[in-house]
Amino acid sequence: MTKVITYGTYDLLHYGHIRLLERAKALGDYLIVGVTSDDYDKSRGKINNQQTLMERIAALKATGIPDEIIIEEYEGQKIDDIKRYGIDIFTVGSDWEGKFDYLNEYCKVVYLERTQGVSSTSIRAERRTVRLGIIGDNFIAAKFLNECKYVNGVAAKILERDKYESEINDFDAFYFVTNPTKHYDEVKSALENHKHVLCESPIALSSLECDELFALAEKNNCILMESIKTAYSTAYNRLVLQIKSGKIGDVVSVDATCTSMREFQTGNLSLDSGWNSICAWGPTAMLPVFQILGTSYKDCRIISKMVDQKSKFDGFTKIDFIFDTAVASVKVAKTAKSEGELVITGTKGYIYIPAPWWKTDYYEIRYEDQSENIRQFYQLDGEGIRYELVSFLKSIETHKDMSNVDRTVTEAVTKIMEQYYTKENIFIR
Repeated sequence: MTKVITYGTYDLLHYGHIRLLERAKALGDYLIVGVTSDDYDKSRGKINNQQTLMERIAALKATGIPDEIIIEEYEGQKIDDIKRYGIDIFTVGSDWEGKFDYLNEYCKVVYLERTQGVSSTSIRAERRTVRLGIIGDNFIAAKFLNECKYVNGVAAKILERDKYESEINDFDAFYFVTNPTKHYDEVKSALENHKHVLCESPIALSSLECDELFALAEKNNCILMESIKTAYSTAYNRLVLQIKSGKIGDVVSVDATCTSMREFQTGNLSLDSGWNSICAWGPTAMLPVFQILGTSYKDCRIISKMVDQKSKFDGFTKIDFIFDTAVASVKVAKTAKSEGELVITGTKGYIYIPAPWWKTDYYEIRYEDQSENIRQFYQLDGEGIRYELVSFLKSIETHKDMSNVDRTVTEAVTKIMEQYYTKENIFIR
């Protein structure tokens, strides 16, 4: 029996895929199809798949062509699979010609001509393109615009603030990275005009405003998402899942630190900008607290060292949370420096994420017996921005919230902002 193997993503399965699979099967008696996992696709820079792994596998099964379907999860797996399954022929589309010649050492390699004019990329491109307006005058807006070029289905442009109202109908959605004190009014305006919104956290500075914005989004059938790019890091998501699966036992403490003196050292720190320490870093630092321990804390105390009382600009802030069975501590600063690490303490072990943990592609699971320690590595492209953008676009397309930041987390972040600005249970130096 001649065994044949081929690989692909098979996103939005189309006629070209089917023709290629039929010709691959005709090469032998038994066809194995390897479907690339979401994580492996991310590592190869393919982040804009429209379908999940399970959906892609289901579509392949429905064709009745493959005799067996496997999942491709890592670089170098093709050699392992060829040996494991006793493969006689490896085949792939001719657009990869020469790329897999090294496999000739293990089996015969055949490159098949693809069906001209048909591809998943072209199908995605034919889908409705979301016109995205970017509102913001800092480096984050420019960074976000640059990441848009890696994502299909979006046409982005940075808008001048004074042209926002006159050009609002030229766009389907907006990304706001402006003064946090203006977020509520800006987001409300966009939603009232039936535009989808992705807004840098915090989206509002009071619980009442937050609730109003989500109610308005629901009423107008719009997507409203809070932007915390760390939530879209593969490594960060994996460590949260491992914690919830009991990898380090019961969590008793979460300690997160986020500091950056870049603006302060370069003289670009504006005390009236609104991006004080708690607004700039607070949402990111609180993300693991709320996603791991939940949002039902029993007590919260905020301690701030103020640079300017009038503008409520904190140079350093520490937030302490008390939960039923755990505690958490968050430290954020723009005029002070500390190690930007994240430590999650459990009853069996702990997880350590080195600085800058909010851009993590690596973390360690550590135990009393150091021989049991585990190191995890995951590629992170674009600091999570492009993955966040894909989630936003999928939410718009499906009319479902595909965000990695649950609404309860957004509401909890807003509640802390309200506590800070109303000086409730806050200690100021």
